[in-house]
Amino acid sequence: MGHRPRKRFGQHFLTDAAVIERIVRSLSPRPGQHLVEIGPGRGALTRHLIRTCACLDVIELDRDLIPELERLGESWDGLRIHQGDALGFDLRTLGREGAPLRLVGNLPYNISTPLMFHLLKFPGLIGDMHFMLQKEVVQRMAARAGDSAYGRLSVMIQYRCRVEELFQILPQAFTPPPQVDSALVRLTPHAILPHVARDEANFASLVRQAFSLRRKTLRNALKGMADPGFIAAAGIDPGSRPETLSVEEYVRLSNLLSATPK
Repeated sequence: MGHRPRKRFGQHFLTDAAVIERIVRSLSPRPGQHLVEIGPGRGALTRHLIRTCACLDVIELDRDLIPELERLGESWDGLRIHQGDALGFDLRTLGREGAPLRLVGNLPYNISTPLMFHLLKFPGLIGDMHFMLQKEVVQRMAARAGDSAYGRLSVMIQYRCRVEELFQILPQAFTPPPQVDSALVRLTPHAILPHVARDEANFASLVRQAFSLRRKTLRNALKGMADPGFIAAAGIDPGSRPETLSVEEYVRLSNLLSATPK
C-alpha cells in the first residue's frame, strides 16, 4: 500500500505530469546549479530535478517518506535528504562553494506564510524561489498598493523580492485534490534593495502594526508608534489607510522613525 497523504502535514501530492513538466520548464535548471526542494513528498518533481542539476537537497518533514526518497538517490550521489521541518531549517548549512540556492517546492498551505517569512532571513543565499502555493496567497504576494489583496505579506515580500505569478494550477493536479486553486510563483531576491530600511526590525514592526488595524487610518493604526505630525513629516497623509502605502513609503516612514532620538 502506498503512502496515504496526511492531513496534519497538509499533504497534497502533485501528480499531474503536464504540470510537473511546466514547472521544470519555468525553473529551467542548469548543470552546475544547486537546487533545494522543500516538501518533495513522494518525489514526483524530484525525479525530474535530479536529471537536470549538479546537486539537489530535499527537505521533508514526514519520516515515512524518507525511504522512498532514498531509493531515488541510490543511483545518483548528488541528492542529499534532510528529514526535518523547513520552518526551522538553516539554509546556511547547505552552502557549496558559494553557489546561490534555487528553491522549489509544493508548499503545504498551512505553513506557507510563516515559511515565507523564515526564508526572507536568508536573502544573500538565495538566487530564486519557485513555489506552488494557494492562489490567494500568491495574489497577496503580488498585490500592489491600493489592491484589496495588498497587506503585510505584500510589503515584506516585495521589499526583498521581485514577484511573478507564472500560472495557475487546478486542484485535480494533486492527490488528494485541495479545496482551493493553486499557482506557481517566482520570487527573485533583489541583488540591490530598491529601498533600504536602516533598521529592518523597526521596518517589520511598523508594517505589522499598520496592517493589524488595516481598516483604520494611519493616525489610528500607528498610534503609540508614530503621531500624525510625524507621519506628515514623512510626506504621507495621516488620513491614509495602510493598504494605500507603497513599499517605498513604508521604508521612508521607518527610516524617519529610526533616525529620531527616542
